Amino acid sequence: MKKYFIFLGLLILLGCEDRREIESDNSLVFISNEGNFGSSNGSISVFKNDEKIQEISDIGDVVQSMLIHNDKLFVIINNSHLIKIYQIGDDGLKLPGITIPTNNSSPREMVVKNNKLYFTNHNSQDIMILNLSTYYIEDSIKLKGLPESIVSTENHLWVAINMNQDWSSASTVVKVNIDSKKIENTYEVGKGPQQLLIDGDDLWISRTYYSDDFTQVFFGTSTIDMINDNVNILDYGKGTVCGGDIFKNDGKIFRTYNGGVAMLNNDLSIQPLGKIGSYNANNLYSASGSMDKVFLGLTSDYVGPDTVYVHNYFGELTNEYIVGALPGDYEVYQIK
Repeated sequence: MKKYFIFLGLLILLGCEDRREIESDNSLVFISNEGNFGSSNGSISVFKNDEKIQEISDIGDVVQSMLIHNDKLFVIINNSHLIKIYQIGDDGLKLPGITIPTNNSSPREMVVKNNKLYFTNHNSQDIMILNLSTYYIEDSIKLKGLPESIVSTENHLWVAINMNQDWSSASTVVKVNIDSKKIENTYEVGKGPQQLLIDGDDLWISRTYYSDDFTQVFFGTSTIDMINDNVNILDYGKGTVCGGDIFKNDGKIFRTYNGGVAMLNNDLSIQPLGKIGSYNANNLYSASGSMDKVFLGLTSDYVGPDTVYVHNYFGELTNEYIVGALPGDYEVYQIK
């Protein structure tokens, strides 16, 4: 998730009660709170049965993104240039965890493939490869521009290039061969590709971009047909800075829209009548969805504590989580 620190300034019904109860009673919700850029007040909030059971404070400068793999929580801390790895237990994270420095790379987003963690980096403008057996960064793949989201298919990595080297909005997604570590194709998808989401043979791309003087923000959505390479692009007009989150539930695609989240049609248009959440669009900092919950993270002053509002897919508000400053990413772990 993934925000730019503006230093440049669902009804899907998953609705069966049994499924809602399963997630509530047998899951942990992890929320990463970025904290303030230039400080080390990033944190992780852990909830079980809608109650906070753990708060890990002051873990670094800008907690950027999280990923669960093999009962471990991987956490990227952007401006501390670190990856932290925590073992997950029934009652939260086991401390102190493992800390891996990334050599001033400014890490952003990550994906696991074949026991390797591939993560994007702004400063080094590359994808670094962390071996999960040795926890050694064994290689890197050079890119042109500042990469953001990264996802994988069987033999490829797909990476959003959100900004150029001069911080102007870029407009490409690159396809990287995992074996050769070479770029196979570059797709023009419209300005500001931010978050990527795979749905069958389609790669969905949420976009956020700026006017040349950085005084206005715009947003859009694009798709790439990963079989025939066709690209579809739709721009919506003016938006908000933190308006690029996208997720899938029950085969439906949702993205942030006007202070909440709304479903996307196959032609990329937004279904505004089914929007979940009606908050101040300038305060909505992040959004995500799990099997039966929609998480909407809000901040009013970029100082904690902040609040994550939890809705069901009927749009009803079901809970409020008090968290640290700038809630940015979400992971749900099913307790075994």
